[in-house]
Amino acid sequence: MTPRADRPGNAAYHQLSTGSRDFIARHELWDDRRQAAARDLEAALDTLDYVRVVFADPHGLARSKTLTADAFRTVLRNGMDYSPGPFVFDTGHAVAVDYTLSDAGIGVDELQGAGDFVLVPDPTTFRRLPYTRARTGWVIGDEYLRSGRPHPLSGRAVLRRLLDGLRSRDLDYVVGLEVEWYLTRLVDGHFTGSVGGFGEQGEPPAVTPVNGGFQFNLDSLTDALEPVTGPLADALRQLGLPLRSVEHESGPGQLEFTFAPQHALDAADSMLLFRTVTKQICARQGHHASFMALPALPGFDASGWHLHQSLAQASTGRNLFSAPDGDAVLSPTGEAFLAGLLEHAPAGALLCVPTLNGYRRINGGFSLAPSRVAWSVENRGALLRVLGAHGDPAAHIENRLGEPCANPYLYMSAQLAAGLDGMHQGKAPGPSADDPHATHLPALPGSLGEALRAFTESRFHREVLGNPLAECLRQLKSSELRRYEQWCATAGRTDDRAVSEWEHREFFATY
Repeated sequence: MTPRADRPGNAAYHQLSTGSRDFIARHELWDDRRQAAARDLEAALDTLDYVRVVFADPHGLARSKTLTADAFRTVLRNGMDYSPGPFVFDTGHAVAVDYTLSDAGIGVDELQGAGDFVLVPDPTTFRRLPYTRARTGWVIGDEYLRSGRPHPLSGRAVLRRLLDGLRSRDLDYVVGLEVEWYLTRLVDGHFTGSVGGFGEQGEPPAVTPVNGGFQFNLDSLTDALEPVTGPLADALRQLGLPLRSVEHESGPGQLEFTFAPQHALDAADSMLLFRTVTKQICARQGHHASFMALPALPGFDASGWHLHQSLAQASTGRNLFSAPDGDAVLSPTGEAFLAGLLEHAPAGALLCVPTLNGYRRINGGFSLAPSRVAWSVENRGALLRVLGAHGDPAAHIENRLGEPCANPYLYMSAQLAAGLDGMHQGKAPGPSADDPHATHLPALPGSLGEALRAFTESRFHREVLGNPLAECLRQLKSSELRRYEQWCATAGRTDDRAVSEWEHREFFATY
């Protein structure tokens, strides 16, 4: 006999419905700030119908479950059981990490047999979505093993660990986002083609360009898209994201959104929310938003994600990259951080450019995309561009390598760890490059295969991420590369210079 919801005592069983009883309190997972935010969130549940609990998988994609507001009250105490599926599928939903092995092949016993982990909402990330029919909240979760320790495959846990280490030194990692992406118009609805399968994506959305493009920052092009970008920008601001600017880039419907500097964890969370919300709001208006670096559409230009970064003194907010005397380009701290970024750039490229398609931008002859390990003041062709040099209080370093669909937690973790290593070793960056594409300079990886080899051989990045996550990423990206090479062989593709049909199916819709 099935218990009826209105029978006395049934509420007592709710605590058994998800997670592990009192998981958050038993493992003391929340500090005072999160405890206070959780109380506010619980009070707000009376005004909600649903809550989406979200986390970023290794690809940087938002995975979620939607709970009723009442069910979410239990999650605020117990956490929520979650399948490890997002950790084992590559970008095409092929099983890349074999969870039938004793430790899933990556040293995490709890993944054996696809066992659940516990997802714990971070109440400080709670937002109310302003565009859904039902009253819906959105909150980011942290992944934990049942022992209460952070899940070793969690990118957010890596970034939090690095930032916790800074706090004891009165330091803060400050990040500004500059993100390019494409807006296109959907033809006949969002889904128009065949379905996919495990390891084979279905047909991508059929789209048409929203304009002819190639009039950089032309105001009339920006204004023509305002019926779509205006509601999007309004929603981002209502969600608390520090939007600075909306710009039309070169390509047809290529846009750039920039955001004010934030604490790095907030910036990574903002990037996850921004990409997710952008795709959803645009789809509701008959458009398709894609963060794929270079879609296989005629005349489209490549998109990048430029990461602006600096260190600050946490107690005062003082920028530690600004040269105190105004003569040097950066302070000694900034120069050492810059040197660390340069040293670890080739092996860390996989975390900035994680997809096969992203390397089209690097080796495709785009003059404003980096191809060599070089730095320069203001030069947009350099891997690392120093802005606000010679004593400017806003001096910082811009990494121009990243692609828009990179995992924000891994991208920022790789940058922060590399810069801190440069500081630890007292490194010097060497002279700036007059020509950042000069062939005598060390080359960045020009393909996913090259980046994967450099990453696999890097002891430094395995130590930063932990061996399980590093091995998981290796297996995921190896699977992506292997499936692409198999497709090329089957299709008889011998010229690899153009963006392939395979890439467009693999990335255009998902990212």
